[in-house]
Amino acid sequence: MKKMKLWFKAVAVALLSLTTAPAYADLSEILASGTVKIAVGENFAPFSSLGAEGEHIGFDVDIAKLIAKDLGVELELIPITSKQRIPYLETDKADLVIASMGANPGRAKSIWFSSAYAPFFSGAFAAEGLEIESISDLSGYKVGLTAGTLEDLELTENAPAGTEIIRFGDNAATRSAFLSGQIDVIVTGNTVAAQMAADNSSLDISTKFIMKDSPCFIGIKKGNLDLLLWTNVFILHKTLGGDLNTLSEKWFGQSMPPLPTM
Repeated sequence: MKKMKLWFKAVAVALLSLTTAPAYADLSEILASGTVKIAVGENFAPFSSLGAEGEHIGFDVDIAKLIAKDLGVELELIPITSKQRIPYLETDKADLVIASMGANPGRAKSIWFSSAYAPFFSGAFAAEGLEIESISDLSGYKVGLTAGTLEDLELTENAPAGTEIIRFGDNAATRSAFLSGQIDVIVTGNTVAAQMAADNSSLDISTKFIMKDSPCFIGIKKGNLDLLLWTNVFILHKTLGGDLNTLSEKWFGQSMPPLPTM
C-alpha cells in the first residue's frame, strides 16, 4: 500500500510539472495562433527606428515583415531596448528577436541563434583630426557607447587605463551625446555612424579602427527547434533569391557580403 501511495504521488508530481511547464511558442503554435511576435530595436537606424508616419521602419522591420508573409500569419511588432532582447525571448514576450544582435558564447547559454542575416561591424568613430588608430589610443578620451552591447563588453575588457567610458541607456542617447559634444569618441556599429553622417552633412566623423566584426543573428528561445530550422531555411531562401541583398542596398547602401551560417 505504501509503495502504491508513493507511485500515485510520483505520477501526480509529474503531471503537475507538465501542466505548469512554460509554454514554448514553437512553429506549430505560431501557425495555430495566426500571429508571430517579433521584437525589433526601439531606436537603432537603419535597422529599426520610428518613421515619419509613426510606424517603425528599417532593415530589421522589413525582415520581420518578410517572415510573417512567408509564415502566412499576422505580424505583431514589438519595439525593445538592447537590454530587453534576451529577457523578451525567455519570458515569451517575443517569438523572435530581430534587433541587430550579435552572437557570442555567453548569450548562447540563454538563447539560440539563427544563421547570420545582416552585416555589421563595431568600431570607434571620431573627428578626423583625433589621432586614434587602435584601442590603446583611447586613454584620455571620453568614449561613449550603449550599455549592455557587445561594444560595451569588448571595450570594458580591453580599454587602456585613463579611458573614460560613458554608458548610455539606448543608441539614441549615445548618438545624441556624440552630436552634442559630450563625448569625444563613439563606439558603435558602422551602420549607425553612416546614418549619423547621412543625417548631418557637416558632421566631422571618421572611422578610427574596427573593433569587432559582428554580423547580426536572429534570436530564438531555447527549445524552439522547429522555429530555428524554419528561420535558417528562410535566411537561405532570401539569400539565394536576392531579397537580403536588395534590403542591404536599400538600408545600408552596400551589397550584402558573405555571411556565416550556423
